[in-house]
Order: sequence, then structure tokens, then C-alpha cells
Amino acid sequence: MANETDTRDLFDRWEQVWHEQQYDLVSSCVCPHYIRHGENGDRTVTREAYAAELAAIHKDRPGIRVAVFDHSFSSDRVWFRFCFRWTDPKTGEPCSRAGMQSYRIEEGRLAETWISMQPPGSTWSDAVELERWTSPRPTR
Repeated sequence: MANETDTRDLFDRWEQVWHEQQYDLVSSCVCPHYIRHGENGDRTVTREAYAAELAAIHKDRPGIRVAVFDHSFSSDRVWFRFCFRWTDPKTGEPCSRAGMQSYRIEEGRLAETWISMQPPGSTWSDAVELERWTSPRPTR
């Protein structure tokens, strides 16, 4: 079983996939079949199919960033309070969408996730953005 340090290492790599488009890291981050529970229902995707989805998201929303405001790590469970931010390529207007996401980790990879999103234009106004997804949580 992985420990909390291994889990943080996993999310350091996952952040590189999202922010640096390092899709070659997907196989080290995602199980061969990744179960996703979201606003469009439940589905299982292969790591290759999910890497293609991420590439499509980056193409449709150039410069998209995932700002993390709060998180909790254990050896096999993680959750994030986050916000997607991007600029609409057609209008140039800033866009955002806040959400919560939890993950189940199996053998050091993402096995299953649950995501709940707020409406378009939402953000977490009370929070301080972490420098990196795995940065220590701010003290209040």
C-alpha cells in the first residue's frame, strides 16, 4: 500500500499532466481503467482515452489552470477544493468553475474519482490559492 508521501508524489505528477500537458505521465498516474463519477453520470475510461480527453480540454480551453485551495491526503484517498480557470478563446473573457473532487487510489494510481461542480462563473472567494496542488494547507 502506498503511503502519504507516495500519494503526494502522484499528485505532483498529475499536476504536471494538467498544467504542463505532460500526457506521457498519465500511465504512471491512472489505473488501466479509471472510474469517474460526475455530473454526466458514471463511466469507466482507459488511461489512453482519458489522456485524449485531457488533450481535448486543453485544446478547447487553452491555458486552463486548476487552482487548489484546500486538500487532504491519505495513502488511498484524496480530496481537493479547487477551481478551473481559463480564458474563453472566442470572447477573451475570463471563465471559472469551482468544484470538489475526491479520489480513490489503488497501487499508487488514480482508480476512481467523484467530482461535484458549481455553476459556470463560480469560484471560492474565501480561499487562498495554494502554490502547488500538494502545498501545505494554510493555517487559519
